[in-house]
Amino acid sequence: MPALQIPYIRDFSPHLLSVLRIFAAGSFFTHGTMKLFGWPAPFEYPLSPMLYIAGVLEVTGGLLLVIGLLARPVAFLLSGLMAVAYFIAHSSDSFFPVLNHGEAAMLYCKRSFPCALTRPV
Repeated sequence: MPALQIPYIRDFSPHLLSVLRIFAAGSFFTHGTMKLFGWPAPFEYPLSPMLYIAGVLEVTGGLLLVIGLLARPVAFLLSGLMAVAYFIAHSSDSFFPVLNHGEAAMLYCKRSFPCALTRPV
């Protein structure tokens, strides 16, 4: 059975992927600023060297994704960062994301990966 295709959406798919990229970038940026600067809310855990590196990658990667500079490699790097964050920080508690509070890391990983595979507008 062929997949459901909506012909008029195909014309807008590059623009919709750009919107996804920009929203993902804003999300990465705010998580990074929360870790590094305590804005928009203070970070609730002590800042270890691994969290500091994650914050730097999230802030710089978020800025680069917003402007579209090196969008594909940056999205791939951030997707890998979120996969590592899921497996290091969350999967040791439980296999299921709903039980180990890893939904956000898993979704950020899966949300930024399409940006790494497609050409930005």
